[in-house]
Amino acid sequence: MLVVIFRATVKELDEQYFVLAARLRELALTEFGCLEFHALSEGNQEIALSYWPDGKSIADWKAHPDHMLAQKLGHEKWYSHWSVEVAEIGRNYRGHGKTDDAVPLL
Repeated sequence: MLVVIFRATVKELDEQYFVLAARLRELALTEFGCLEFHALSEGNQEIALSYWPDGKSIADWKAHPDHMLAQKLGHEKWYSHWSVEVAEIGRNYRGHGKTDDAVPLL
């Protein structure tokens, strides 16, 4: 499993951003095999974590015309700085509030 970590410093967000962000999230989850997608912002900082089964799924999603438009608009008006990291998940645990309940997923 891979994780894509997107970090950005927000310059200005508009209605088009919110519409396109929702569309890209939906596409990732329904058409490109994304397993989970989480986005958070605090002040002018934004971070999104998306989890994928393989690199091909990520590449296909990145090449979608709506994603390419979002990249262009992000560079031009939404973000003053951004970065993307792709990492492999080596181990994954989930639990239910007690450490002895943790179950390794990988």
